[in-house]
Amino acid sequence: MPTSFAGGITIGSGAVAALGLAAGAFAYASRWPASQIFGRTLVAPRRPGELALTFDDGPNPACTPRLLDILARHEVRATFFLVGWFAQQESGLARSIAAAGHLVGNHSWSHPDLSIIAARRIRDELARTKDTLEQITGNPVRFFRPPHGARRPYVLRVARELGMTPVMWNAMTRDWSEHNPDRIAARLARKIGANQRRGYASNIVLHDGGHLALNTDRGLSIAAAENLLARYAHTHKFVTVDDWTC
Repeated sequence: MPTSFAGGITIGSGAVAALGLAAGAFAYASRWPASQIFGRTLVAPRRPGELALTFDDGPNPACTPRLLDILARHEVRATFFLVGWFAQQESGLARSIAAAGHLVGNHSWSHPDLSIIAARRIRDELARTKDTLEQITGNPVRFFRPPHGARRPYVLRVARELGMTPVMWNAMTRDWSEHNPDRIAARLARKIGANQRRGYASNIVLHDGGHLALNTDRGLSIAAAENLLARYAHTHKFVTVDDWTC
């Protein structure tokens, strides 16, 4: 049966179905972490004994210092994808992350949905953050994670033009809305186990900040990270994502 839209446009049911499929395909390609349809991204290699702890949305003065202390006690290096605006405000903390030996990555300037914003703004979000982080840390920024995992071909192309590898993940839970750190860790452990059975390393996402404001309480996420560090201390190797590009 034909379908009518505002303005008097009528299309057949087959066209409606095609539009629905196209919309679904775009949603999958732009959001699903493992999708490579819009371009290659780094997820995780076939190294089932390796874990990369990655932290998004910092630096956050309310939680990042405690996280740095925990990582130091366990002698583990992690990857921090920093929001440029927060790094500019908390430049000393961003510098401390790099000085502790952790890998600093680009998480855009203001954490927008890069799959839908204008091309000019995409380039500004990525370039401004890269320049700011490099000025603060003194190190090149070679990795980029799109906020929400949202991307389109242009996003990945700009990242590569700026010398950055786009990074996704294969182990994440809703740690930002969970109320129990042990439950966060248990859910991530199940994902780690599933990845290992498939023969892959785990690229784990947790949050040490909140993208809406500084000083967001991410204490439960930090506690979950400490749980994982203890749980896998003697069975897995903790790495940073640059170890997977050698």
